[in-house]
Amino acid sequence: MVVDLGYGDAGKGTVVDWLCATRPVHTVVRFNGGAQAAHNVVLGDGRHHTFAQFGAGTFHPGVRTHLSRHVVVDPLALAAEADHLATVGVPDALDRLTVAGEALLATPYHRAANRARETARGADRHGSCGQGVGETVGYGLAHPDEAPRVADCRSPERLRRRLTALRDRLTAELGPLDAPPVSDCLPAYRAFAERVAIVDRSWLTGALRAGPCVFEGAQGVLLDEWHGFHPYTTWSTTTFANAESLLAEAGLAGAATRIGVLRTVTTRHGPGPLVTEDRALPLADPHNPTNPWQGRFRFGHFDAVAHAYALAVAGGVDGLALTHLDLADRGLDLRICRRYDGLDQLVPGPPGDLDRQAALTTRLLRAHPVYDDSPPADWPEAASQALGAPVALTSHGPTAKEKTARGKLLAEMKGRAPY
Repeated sequence: MVVDLGYGDAGKGTVVDWLCATRPVHTVVRFNGGAQAAHNVVLGDGRHHTFAQFGAGTFHPGVRTHLSRHVVVDPLALAAEADHLATVGVPDALDRLTVAGEALLATPYHRAANRARETARGADRHGSCGQGVGETVGYGLAHPDEAPRVADCRSPERLRRRLTALRDRLTAELGPLDAPPVSDCLPAYRAFAERVAIVDRSWLTGALRAGPCVFEGAQGVLLDEWHGFHPYTTWSTTTFANAESLLAEAGLAGAATRIGVLRTVTTRHGPGPLVTEDRALPLADPHNPTNPWQGRFRFGHFDAVAHAYALAVAGGVDGLALTHLDLADRGLDLRICRRYDGLDQLVPGPPGDLDRQAALTTRLLRAHPVYDDSPPADWPEAASQALGAPVALTSHGPTAKEKTARGKLLAEMKGRAPY
């Protein structure tokens, strides 16, 4: 199970790709988020894909993707992603995809409403990705028996009724939406249902017993819907919890290795707390540019206080994957923050107390970092010591060949050579 212990963008995709490169993997299981995910994988020959809904192991022949019921599924975005995969040498991505029929269906109406709300916030924007994922989840919570779901794509009349009700409710609340008529959407969803295997819960139970699987999380624990720094959060559980529930349903509770991914720098895309932000750092990320919805991609020094909080929220890990060590190789003056001025640690609260999380956000927006006197001589050892967890994988570049397993935790996964 792979999760990000920051604000996202730490390298979950490249870690999942490495896992699929170093042992036979049956299925990559996505267990939260939706089309707003952006997990970049670069091959040794230069091919690149930003994985949104397909699992980041898809470059490897035979590796399947399963979108569990905890994923918000966007068939239109999925088709576009499959088209790009075909251009980079993966023509059969849809053939290797299964989708839980219970999963919520993201539509152009959700996306339009999401963008209308975010635009209306003006200077107080939350940093939404603008893909309608949170809007889909919110509508599903408010109208659980009427929210469009993946299985509805096999029932055109039911889907028509649910899409019409969705459009009418959102239009009544927000005014005219920048979205096509329902009649124009239905053929695409019908084509999706005819092309993709829509399955029930028993499919994943069978897959978990058929061969090794990798659970790929989206976003980061510091963006978690209940434990992130409200309101700059996602409508998604970003910890291991959803993956653990899926394993428990299959009778495999506790069977997976828990990997937490971190960069040597702490980053954030969009507004919200980033205590260690340092605009003087000479850094850029070509795969995470500024965009109209999230805004600027921000860089800070390694925030051990925030990452320790994420570890506590997630319930701990078996090992860490530390990425972007090539930045340390360049001799950049990268420090570790082990405490804030007047605050040594962040303590998780009970899930659901968003007032508490909002108050914590206010404190963090005013916090000042306290750094070690000099850069670490040994980054993996320093990160391990700061967080009390072993570094099981290091990464000095984007490809699988630039990653190295450390210790025994992932040693059994080195069964075949990276491409």
